[in-house]
Amino acid sequence: MTHHIAQLNIARMRAPLVDTNRRLTKARLLEGVDAVCAVDPDLARIAERFGPPPLWGRAPGYATLVQIILEQQVSLASAKATFVRMRNAFGEVTAEGIASLSAADIQTAGVTRQKASYCLGLAQLIQSGGLDLRALGRAEDREVRRRLIEIRGIGAWTADIYLLMALGRPDIWPDGDLALATAAQQVKRLRRRPDDARLRALAARWAPWRAVAARLLWHYYLSTRDGREPVTF
Repeated sequence: MTHHIAQLNIARMRAPLVDTNRRLTKARLLEGVDAVCAVDPDLARIAERFGPPPLWGRAPGYATLVQIILEQQVSLASAKATFVRMRNAFGEVTAEGIASLSAADIQTAGVTRQKASYCLGLAQLIQSGGLDLRALGRAEDREVRRRLIEIRGIGAWTADIYLLMALGRPDIWPDGDLALATAAQQVKRLRRRPDDARLRALAARWAPWRAVAARLLWHYYLSTRDGREPVTF
């Protein structure tokens, strides 16, 4: 890993050949890790200490969007438990199945009233033909984000996590992610946890591999006991 970092030409970082619509693969992930580490010694130290991050990913589709909606403003463990309850109560979580329910039905699985309404509305939109997630998955990042944010219950963070995790886009930076802010504060040795604007400014130098930089920071966060104990390099 480190010999790649040391030998990489930094000019690759800005090379126009990176196709930001192409899904990340293991090989492209490593290419991106080399690129961001070449321009940022702090990220390079994460890779040197913990190795490259996993290629975390999720299957595109309704169920993944539901999971991300459930993850809004709660822990991943809590959201996962709620999703499992939905699956146990209603079977496979599909747009067709959820659209046949009422919001009150969905709440019986422990989903909040607001999120039940979001999940139902999204299912009905897909069933009516108003949203084709398969077709949307072939669109440019900006169009995917624009279309998703138009949907009630889906904000910028939810859209970006879908782009990053489900569609595997390489240059997505999810604003509002607390784990990324916590990791960046520690890795960059900042006095305060950076706000979204400060994080966007930091992330600008990692383009066109910002999703790879995000994975490195999440990797650091998870490798240091969920960020509770900063690592001294």
